[in-house]
Amino acid sequence: MKEGKTKMWFKRIGVAGFLFFLIKGLIWLAVIFGAAEWLKK
Repeated sequence: MKEGKTKMWFKRIGVAGFLFFLIKGLIWLAVIFGAAEWLKK
């Protein structure tokens, strides 16, 4: 029983971590793109 709970925890952390870094990366891309557009003016 304990092994199943541990596995589920790692799955949740994995999905949460993936989503966190995906969103963080997209935000950075938007910031860099915005800064490039702003500097063009």
